[in-house]
Amino acid sequence: MLYGKETKKALDNFPISGITMPTDFIHSLAMIKKACAGANQETGKLDSKRAKAIKMAATQVINGLHDEQFVLDVFQTGSGTSTNMNMNEVLSELCRSEYGETVHPNDHVNMSQSSNDTIPSAIHVSVYLGLKNNLIPSLRLLSDALMTRSNSLQTTIKTGRTHLMDALPMTMGQELGAWQKQIVNNIERLESSYSRLSKLALGGSAIGTGLNSSPAFSASACAELSEITGITFSPNDNFFEAISCQDTAVEVSGHLKTLATSLMKISNDIRWQNSGPLAGLGEITLPELQAGSSIMPGKVNPVIPEAVCMACAQVIGNDMTITIAGQGGNFQLNTYLPVIAYNLLQSINILANSAKLLVTKVILTFEVNQENLQSVLAYNPILVTALNSLIGYEKATEIAKRAYATKKPIIDVAKEMTDIDPQELSKLLDPQNLV
Repeated sequence: MLYGKETKKALDNFPISGITMPTDFIHSLAMIKKACAGANQETGKLDSKRAKAIKMAATQVINGLHDEQFVLDVFQTGSGTSTNMNMNEVLSELCRSEYGETVHPNDHVNMSQSSNDTIPSAIHVSVYLGLKNNLIPSLRLLSDALMTRSNSLQTTIKTGRTHLMDALPMTMGQELGAWQKQIVNNIERLESSYSRLSKLALGGSAIGTGLNSSPAFSASACAELSEITGITFSPNDNFFEAISCQDTAVEVSGHLKTLATSLMKISNDIRWQNSGPLAGLGEITLPELQAGSSIMPGKVNPVIPEAVCMACAQVIGNDMTITIAGQGGNFQLNTYLPVIAYNLLQSINILANSAKLLVTKVILTFEVNQENLQSVLAYNPILVTALNSLIGYEKATEIAKRAYATKKPIIDVAKEMTDIDPQELSKLLDPQNLV
């Protein structure tokens, strides 16, 4: 056991959920401690031996060697002080036990810092890293897969639908192209938050005044952190804003919610297209991944789109939690920081995993049922829309209604009810010319 008395107190005080802080957050907090040790050495406040020991201990935590030492419940003191002290104590003990240096958790590991600036900074760092290294690469894979299938299906014509009812024809390539554009837009929204995530509260100390830190500390710590992460971080130009609110976290959560609604829409479209195989639309067939029923032999369910929809529902719920938390606290400090960190990182991780599953087990592997697509296309009375400019809306409506009633192909009914040349009619009603 590497943690000390303050962590033990918090462990006793908060037996609420058994859910601990995400390892991504813990590793980011360790990066901040490493950066702060370097900055404190550079500004002359911390001797080189202690600084080196803290940095080596922090590197162990960053590399995941002590994840089991971070034991505190997400639902703890709202500033995250308990988790900050958990980190300070673990690093202090590692310095003593492994590097032979006497390093105090508060006086040395926490030098020039407060939980009130390190925890908000760790939220920004962990979320930025989660987006850059996990979610956005997964979304790019999904975008590429959708583009590949869209290009391959540009000549595959199907019946479009509005209000779940038959509409004009389109290609499956056009349909998947719309999904791909949704993903591209979501990537752009998420990346637009980078500029605000890169601004850190670090150096603001308890409320934003920077008490007990050197004037040069913030810039130095951010420079050290930039070197550790490969991302350019810089001090927020208003520490009071950075500590008192979590508006950037709320912004990112809103973008994650938008992505969740996009993935849910796409997944539900896929479920409808795959429905059947006999009594549904049956436009596509998804791979058989597992038995669909414990009682109905041979049943196959769209398990991946269903799982993705549930993950998206969780993200939408997380956004509500973050929204409530974002306005929480009073005056100079938001006091919902741990739950904000937990929900943001959970949303990022489950959306990234969902996107990857859609790529490998749905988008690149579904089969198109050409026969089903073609069998209904010729009988779609909405094709008569192409004749509006020649015969008018009212006459076209009559043709459509008779086609519905008689279940005849629309071209046959149009031949009966108009004097348009049959060759011209065939050209006008050819679905290939309508997409």
